[in-house]
Amino acid sequence: MNVVTPKQEEMNPFLQLLLLLFYAVAGALLFTLISFMVILAVYGLGIIKDFSLIASGDPMFTDALKILQIGTSIGMFIVPPLALAYTNRKKPSNFYSFGKLKIILASLVLVIMIASMPFMEWIAVANQKMILPSGLKWLEDWMKESEQAAMKMTIQLLTVRNNWDFIVNLVMIAVLPAIGEELMFRGGVQRSLTNAFNSHHAAIWIAAIIFSAIHMQFYGFVPRLLLGAGFGYLYYFSGSIWYAMIGHFINNAYAVSMAFYMQKHNMPLDKAEDPIGFPWYGYLISAIITIALFKFFKDTAQRERKLG
Repeated sequence: MNVVTPKQEEMNPFLQLLLLLFYAVAGALLFTLISFMVILAVYGLGIIKDFSLIASGDPMFTDALKILQIGTSIGMFIVPPLALAYTNRKKPSNFYSFGKLKIILASLVLVIMIASMPFMEWIAVANQKMILPSGLKWLEDWMKESEQAAMKMTIQLLTVRNNWDFIVNLVMIAVLPAIGEELMFRGGVQRSLTNAFNSHHAAIWIAAIIFSAIHMQFYGFVPRLLLGAGFGYLYYFSGSIWYAMIGHFINNAYAVSMAFYMQKHNMPLDKAEDPIGFPWYGYLISAIITIALFKFFKDTAQRERKLG
């Protein structure tokens, strides 16, 4: 069954997008408030005067930042698409098509994510070398400052003191975003855009652009855009959102695991994004294999859907 086929009983897709935006704003506000209440319960009323220090990088407030991150992730990305499904009087499992998980397709997603790493590294390095025209130096300076602030917060979130911190980071950075962001951008945005424009490819790339832009990390925009498009095609080819979630989880879990490994070996986290460095043909081979694997995933998914 084609997951994005418009159904007459569904509301207008543009209205769905507006509702998603409304639910995201409302969910973010509500769960940010809940997060602050939890933080107050954990730290006591004395933290009120130090709220501005939560995102400052002070290790004393790392747990508070994680609570806030988890809360806003749930409110902004998980709650809105669930609310949209119920607004359409559909179960989320049917609305977003959580089809039966096929081991062969899940395994292919893992292979695709591994094979694409060198190519994605090349894209990331090229994006980081982006230089704007001299007339836009003010914009470039602001982008670099924003990038540095985001990196500082990321390092604070990835810092672990024990194995429990690693589990929390895995849930916060890999599990919740894999579920929430895929429900939101592939299930909610991409699905609605497909119904609106009757074009799978346009919907996939527009949703990927929105997905990348909302992270507000300009020097990682292109690789995140390609990741979003890749997850979109996994959803489209398979007719199930499971495989986009699996790919997203693998990507984020790898980053969390690498950060954990580096800290265990006393390596600075600000070096985590340094390129491994492959010969030029390594990047080319990676790109060719990745494209071939996507084609193989598409063919396999179509065969599995016919058999199913």
